[in-house]
Amino acid sequence: TTPRSAGTFAHGAKLKRCGMARACLQAVKYLMFAFNLLFWLGGCGVLGVGIWLAATQGSFATLSSSFPSLSAANLLIITGAFVMAIGFVGCLGAIKENKCLLLAFFLLLLLVFLLEATIAILFFAYTDKIDRYAQQDLKKGLHLYGTQGNVGLTNAWSIIQTDFRCCGVSNYTDWFEVYNATRVPDSCCLEFSESCGLHAPGTWWKAPCYETVKVWLQENLLAVGIFGLCTALVQILGLTFAMTMYCQVVKADTYCA
Repeated sequence: TTPRSAGTFAHGAKLKRCGMARACLQAVKYLMFAFNLLFWLGGCGVLGVGIWLAATQGSFATLSSSFPSLSAANLLIITGAFVMAIGFVGCLGAIKENKCLLLAFFLLLLLVFLLEATIAILFFAYTDKIDRYAQQDLKKGLHLYGTQGNVGLTNAWSIIQTDFRCCGVSNYTDWFEVYNATRVPDSCCLEFSESCGLHAPGTWWKAPCYETVKVWLQENLLAVGIFGLCTALVQILGLTFAMTMYCQVVKADTYCA
């Protein structure tokens, strides 16, 4: 074999490797782009729901007095915006085949995944302490009920007590400290009527709201678990796509240099 033919063979083999690497890269590229487009659209949907809630249900806020801005609408808006940002970085990184953007997408998604895992572990590890703190915070929030500038908290408590047929955080007597009288909000009444909260305790819901909502969440734990599992799987899939494409870009750059 002459040096020239050997060189031609080596060049042909290199072109073949380059072509295969580019073909694999293109396949992963469009898969990752489609994944991140769906990811971005999902973020748009969450953001849209958050904005809709803020616009139409703006008076509905959190029950917590310590975190008054931690409403469902605000959480959805922040989550949606963050998901959209990550999805955009992923889409751009896939289309541009940019290693820096792909790495940024991977690190952002990994950070979110680790943060969620940490929160879940801490929640289960300190359930009792969280329970006590939450009840204390909610009882503190009762004193803001019906006061000026707290329409959201007032509406939130009214909806919770009406829908879950409960009264107070741990007992209907929680309201006695708020009113300094044997009285509860009208939303605690078995049959709603004007000023029914001034009637006898026999006409009020007896179930504690904290335990009632907690039981409802436990009964729907399967749905919550499935949602959490699906979220984790989507994030793991995104991480896999990002790392696979990053490796393919490096391989293509090496073979086609």
